[in-house]
Amino acid sequence: MTSPRLVVGLGNPGPEYEATRHNLGFWFVDQLAQKLNVSLLPQGKFFGRAGRAGELWLLEPTTYMNRSGQSVLALAQFYKILPDEILIVHDDLDLVPGSIRIKQGGGNGGHNGLRDIQSRLGTPEFWRLRLGIGHPRELGLVQPVADFVLHPPRKEELPEIERALDRCLAVWPQLAVGDYAAAQQQLHPKIQENP
Repeated sequence: MTSPRLVVGLGNPGPEYEATRHNLGFWFVDQLAQKLNVSLLPQGKFFGRAGRAGELWLLEPTTYMNRSGQSVLALAQFYKILPDEILIVHDDLDLVPGSIRIKQGGGNGGHNGLRDIQSRLGTPEFWRLRLGIGHPRELGLVQPVADFVLHPPRKEELPEIERALDRCLAVWPQLAVGDYAAAQQQLHPKIQENP
């Protein structure tokens, strides 16, 4: 098991984006920083806000979503952090609000932050903590995706998302030691077998 040395929350900087769906990665890293008693401070050379707890770095890129890889690459190169030691936390349109998935590698699912990170690192083989926000079409909304992600969750979605964040924080001890399988068992839905 490889422990993460860098946890990156994806989002957009600025108060106008703070409460939006696209900033769920920031929401998680803010809460994790509080739990670990870490202050996230502006770090110009890493193009973001960063803080450290022992060997673990927490990072929120302030480059805007589509250039997140610039920030991730800068910190990873400086501290010689390998892709499989990186956990990217991001919103995911393909999961209903409140759903969570953990996986390593794969495509970017149209997520511009993931696309840029994959491009800059030259590999998709980092870990992802995917936080469901739903798709406007599946939620019965007539709203372009680009507009949907830049709005706050609806009041009926917010409790599900907040519960998902709490569940992710509850499995942090497993994530911290790289036991992704144990975290997956707790976070992924159980498949019901027919009697």
